[in-house]
Amino acid sequence: MIFDLIKNRRSVFPVQYNDRPISKETIERILEAANWAPNHKKTEPWRFKVLMNGHKEALGKFLSEKYQQVDPKPKQVKIKKLQENPTKAAALIAICMQRDPNESLPEWEELAATAMAVQNMWLCCTELGIGSYWSSPGLIKYMDEFFDLNKGEKCLGFFYMGYFDDPVNAGARGAIGDKVQWLE
Repeated sequence: MIFDLIKNRRSVFPVQYNDRPISKETIERILEAANWAPNHKKTEPWRFKVLMNGHKEALGKFLSEKYQQVDPKPKQVKIKKLQENPTKAAALIAICMQRDPNESLPEWEELAATAMAVQNMWLCCTELGIGSYWSSPGLIKYMDEFFDLNKGEKCLGFFYMGYFDDPVNAGARGAIGDKVQWLE
């Protein structure tokens, strides 16, 4: 049931992943789910760059080196995490958004559509027993130095994916009644 799937979706971090690979066919299925996200004026602004094998290591190296360049007091633990997290993922997807060149709608609508595409991916991963996590480090503003981005395209973060062994903690939310005002 979709409601249960929504309630069970969780962030599962790279440190929790095991070594089991994710097939290209499974990744394609997850991306196809993303492609069905709602979007205004049919701009389909989501763009994805799938990093596997040596490309994950290259991203980790880039992120750790860029962090050391831009932070006046880099922390060793963060350097290590930036370098190792991409390699711990079975697959890593750069989440990008292509701005409508005509700017026929507000940018926030294209950001929202891209976020809905990622939510579709996340729910699909949950259904397939794949852990996933959307990371948006401050370093994404430098991703045009790593990826060949099109004009108007920007990186919004990374979607880490991997199978995991240990159960994920149950989620908790405050009561919806505290967040809703009925105007009757």
